[in-house]
Amino acid sequence: MRVGFAGTPVFAVTALSAIADAGHTIPLVLTRPDKPKGRGLRTEPSPVKAEALRRGLPVLQPATLKTAEAREAALAVPLDVLVVAAYGLILPPPVLAWPRHGCLNIHASKLPRWRGAAPIQRAILAGDARTGVAIMRMDAGLDTGPVVDAADVEIGPRETAGSLHDRLADAGAALVVAVLARLARDGTLAGRPQPDEGVAYAHRIEREDARIDWSADAAVVDRQVRAFDPVPGAFTSLRGATLKVWRAEPAAAGDPAPPGTVVAASARGVVVACGRGALVITELQPAGGRRMDAAAFVAGRGVEPGERLGGA
Repeated sequence: MRVGFAGTPVFAVTALSAIADAGHTIPLVLTRPDKPKGRGLRTEPSPVKAEALRRGLPVLQPATLKTAEAREAALAVPLDVLVVAAYGLILPPPVLAWPRHGCLNIHASKLPRWRGAAPIQRAILAGDARTGVAIMRMDAGLDTGPVVDAADVEIGPRETAGSLHDRLADAGAALVVAVLARLARDGTLAGRPQPDEGVAYAHRIEREDARIDWSADAAVVDRQVRAFDPVPGAFTSLRGATLKVWRAEPAAAGDPAPPGTVVAASARGVVVACGRGALVITELQPAGGRRMDAAAFVAGRGVEPGERLGGA
């Protein structure tokens, strides 16, 4: 089939590669415009663009699809179906109606739970034991279209957003290839409407979401650390400077101490009192420094018992 693809980050690259490897013709790849990155602000292509160019696939990078002029070049390309994965632009009705069989979205959750921009992080933050991927026929709503196929994925007890992202990307790529094979064979795809029950929205992650609230339960803070690894990184403050927390786990609290108080600091970890229980930090990153284990941080007198984190 003639399969168009729209995506931008690494999550989408896995699906693009799988579709190409399955032998489908990909006459067009849509991705977001190049952005400046790094300290030098050098303009770099999106991961999807880099993969498309490596495979010799045609690429378009409209800044918007809202106007007829902006989407003219894309809609001139005939498609059987458009696969969308973390593209980053809203598809208006003319784009949804463009391919012969419509548009299919790879969404990193079991819809209708965690519709929206950050389903991976929100699932970990909520303490979900399971999530999944869904292939959805796109409509004008926010991840509201009928589900064509879905797969369950278990969330491990020490899962980070990074590790879950990779497993969901693999699951989504395999699932969309199977769906496309079914479409090529049958010429149609049946979908089931999403139920009204169980809807949850995965709102976009803002910087303040990653700020640690030490008055919360240790289990909640632990999920926060894992949900924001690798981006943007859960953070607190020490002596007025930002301190990122990369690895930690809950522990039983010893003597009562105000939330945010460092109750122990050794090579085994920095123990911080929470609203309930304590958190043992084993990897962190001081402002302007590199990621390091607790042993290196404590050896450099990075923190001492009795100090407070978070400006409390």
